[in-house]
Amino acid sequence: MLLTEEKRIEISGVSLQYDCMPVLENIDLTVYNRDFLAITGPNGGGKTTLLRIILGLLPPSSGKVLFYRDGLEVPYLNMGYLPQKNAIDSRFPLTVSEVIFSGLMGEKRFLKPFTSEQQERVEEALTLVGLEKLRERPIGKLSGGQMQRVLLARALVSRPEILLLDEPSSYVDQEFEGRMYELFCEINEKTTIILVSHELSRVEKVANRIIHINRSMREVIL
Repeated sequence: MLLTEEKRIEISGVSLQYDCMPVLENIDLTVYNRDFLAITGPNGGGKTTLLRIILGLLPPSSGKVLFYRDGLEVPYLNMGYLPQKNAIDSRFPLTVSEVIFSGLMGEKRFLKPFTSEQQERVEEALTLVGLEKLRERPIGKLSGGQMQRVLLARALVSRPEILLLDEPSSYVDQEFEGRMYELFCEINEKTTIILVSHELSRVEKVANRIIHINRSMREVIL
């Protein structure tokens, strides 16, 4: 049984409107330590919007999002995010490892090189996603699936407390998709995961909780 002091995120009465049109309506949700929470629902139902509110990228029209660590409210948590759509221009002169290093910019000292420990974490992330041989490849020469794996590594490299994944299997091939979900289960031993997917048959095999969002929310009993 999940205890109150194990909660990590508390979403209370969150609603959002665009141009007077409701996108989310009165969402109440508590996310617990080492939850593997899957969010499903139709396109346009508000799944990605809820992730963006949790990340602080969108302010809700009403309601609030609170974060907790060790039973105490804190101003923020270390969160890794894999977006549904890649916003990085493939023409930009970046290598695979440079994109992954960008996931550590929040903890890098100004004008100082990355530490050896941070470099080791990048190598670890490359290995987790199977791209260690492509570390110096320009991102413009990657396939869509390879780029998705790079972005996953960037989300993992900071060793986040909360990992948010928006349709993570987009573009990846079937072989890596299976490995990816195995990886999520391994990560979940230490990390809380919130995963958005329209593939209920896939996520119900790995998630401990599933919620369905179509503006409002209901929990799916496993």
